Amino acid sequence: MAKTCFLHPLMFMLLLFVTFRATLSKNSHNITTDQSALLAFKSHITHDPHNLLATNWSTSTSVCNWIGVTCGSKHHRVTALNLSFMDLTGTVQPHLGNLSFLASLSLRQNSFHGSLPLELTNLRRLKYLNLGNNSFDGEIPSWFGYFAQLQRLLLYANEFTGVIPSTIGNLSKLEKLSLYNNNFKGQIPTTIGSLSNLKWLYLDNNSLSGNIPIEIGHLTRLEDLELEHNNLNGEIPSVIGNLTTLTYIDLSYNSLSGEIPPVLGNMIFVTYINLSYNNLSGGIPLTIKNLTSIEDLDLSSNNLKGEIPSVIGNLTTLTYIDLSSNSLSGK
Repeated sequence: MAKTCFLHPLMFMLLLFVTFRATLSKNSHNITTDQSALLAFKSHITHDPHNLLATNWSTSTSVCNWIGVTCGSKHHRVTALNLSFMDLTGTVQPHLGNLSFLASLSLRQNSFHGSLPLELTNLRRLKYLNLGNNSFDGEIPSWFGYFAQLQRLLLYANEFTGVIPSTIGNLSKLEKLSLYNNNFKGQIPTTIGSLSNLKWLYLDNNSLSGNIPIEIGHLTRLEDLELEHNNLNGEIPSVIGNLTTLTYIDLSYNSLSGEIPPVLGNMIFVTYINLSYNNLSGGIPLTIKNLTSIEDLDLSSNNLKGEIPSVIGNLTTLTYIDLSSNSLSGK
């Protein structure tokens, strides 16, 4: 005979209470939460020369009508915050982490400073983050790897220090990584090879050292590679020939050595190549004839020798070439 289980009335009431609390907690974050987060952010703006936030961010109007704020039509929550080019000065406070529907955050071209709070990891929907042209400092936190949806990460022209965290390789949807004009040091993390969707990689004007990792050859969708003005050494890895979609490559002002890899000729769509101011040796590979889209070629200030290949004359798209400060003949 089957047994029938009944809940004691007290247990039933307890279960009902727990369910109610869970539902209440789930729905507790709303536009009021967003308003409080933005007002707390505003309170740490120390300079607003155009009075954009001072006069516009008011509780007398809807958050969704505030300057720089965009709300989603479905949930009526803040989905984008764009305060670019407003000449604001201040710090980023933990309260921004309460904007749980935020998909896009841009504070570029202001005077924000200080480090980035851990609470930003709550922004699990974030796809676009632009903090460029500010005065943020400190290291890039390893928790940046938590932004699983991130497609654009732009931290250029700040005062970030330390190494590029290896957890950056967790950003599998990333298409653009812009870290130029900072104070990064150490090696380019090998985990960068995991960014299979990456199209634009800007690490120039830092103090990066070591070799160009061979894992860079995994970035087969890459269109723009800029590593100039660093302290990179070693040879240009031959796996760079896998980057057949490249249109722009700049490795100038480093300490790269060895020969120019012949696989450079695989880059049939490239329009710009700059390998100047390195310690490259050997000759110019004949495979250069395959660069039928090349417009700008700079191999100056290296240790190249031998004859300049006559096939260069067949590159009809070439409008600028600099081979000076080498030991090349046939000029």
